[in-house]
Amino acid sequence: MKTILATAYAINPFKGSEDGMGWNFVIQIARFNKVIAITRVNNRSNIETFMKANPSPLYGNIKFLYFDLPLWMRFWKKGNRGAMLYYFLWQYGIVRFIKKQMIHYDIVHNLNFHNDWTPSFLWKLKKPFVWGPIGHHPSIPSQYLTPYAKSYLIKDKLSWWLKNYFWKYSFNLLKTKRKAAHVFCMNSSVPDTIRLNKNFSFMPSVATQDMGWNPEYPQEKFTLITAGRFVPLKGFDLAILSFARFINQCSPLQKQTCELIIIGSGPEESFLKNLIIANGLESHVKLTPWVNRDALMSLFKNASAFLFPSHEGAGMVVAEALSFGLPVICLDNVGPGQFINDECGYRIAPGNYDTTIQRLSDAIGDLFNHPAKHLAFRHKARQQFENFFHWNRRGETLQQIYTRL
Repeated sequence: MKTILATAYAINPFKGSEDGMGWNFVIQIARFNKVIAITRVNNRSNIETFMKANPSPLYGNIKFLYFDLPLWMRFWKKGNRGAMLYYFLWQYGIVRFIKKQMIHYDIVHNLNFHNDWTPSFLWKLKKPFVWGPIGHHPSIPSQYLTPYAKSYLIKDKLSWWLKNYFWKYSFNLLKTKRKAAHVFCMNSSVPDTIRLNKNFSFMPSVATQDMGWNPEYPQEKFTLITAGRFVPLKGFDLAILSFARFINQCSPLQKQTCELIIIGSGPEESFLKNLIIANGLESHVKLTPWVNRDALMSLFKNASAFLFPSHEGAGMVVAEALSFGLPVICLDNVGPGQFINDECGYRIAPGNYDTTIQRLSDAIGDLFNHPAKHLAFRHKARQQFENFFHWNRRGETLQQIYTRL
């Protein structure tokens, strides 16, 4: 049994997304190895509360250490404001912190933020260094930002320019790549983007646990579900407009059985509400505020399919949808588009705005009008989860690489 020193900037077992990934990766490492997990001080109370309420023999393999920069170096950070700059400084400062601990470990692993454009400095510890899974959100095609304020387009282009600058000119990022004994890539775009030619493999950062599913699908309603922050990245305008086109082609009786549930919150909530009203969908589309994880999973369990035309490079909710046997309708991109296949969902080729809406709508209609196909997709979706998106698969992949190192 080896000892893995893992840095995870974000860990919160009560949350999903980045925080939940950090926690679950640590748990998976502990299945096969000792792990020294270093995270921020503000994560401590949630970690200790969860561990006390949910005892596990795996905790005997885990030691948590907590590190933050001194107050005078972080007073300016508020919530997400300045998070990337602080993460860079945190990564830099953690090396000295580790050296002071006088601890033994065999391998160092930088787990998150999962960015492939911000460097790690763990290679300075002169141990086999594992990086990732890493990746990035691709630039959003401009046609999908036209309904939103122009500031989103400007911000997206500036963000893409900044990433490209780091990929091309960051000496520290170049060092990180050269010194990594192994790099986990979230999707197929990463090796080409950051010019990796060896010592890498593909492992999506997203996964989930088995929370049960009903293979028989007894639902009387056709319920599409989706979830996320109300921002252009998630493509909820496409979800609403494609659903509107689909339901307008239904008979009055069919319309009574169809609904779309959108779960989340964010700055574009008013825009989405107005879009629903403008298309006369008030009785068919529900905007639901964030609910706790158990309630969210209950909604997933009783849904028919997952509609997720997001432009992102990942998507934890896709793994959760697959775990409940939900066919996924998404864009054919390097994010959700690479998480499914043609036996468990629909990958819609990007095009102009109206064409994308039409293709998404046709996919919804195909699923609705062919119950046998829907049932077959459900079983394949569940199989996709079991084969690739159960957290245990991540632990087994990690162990293969650690053993090799």
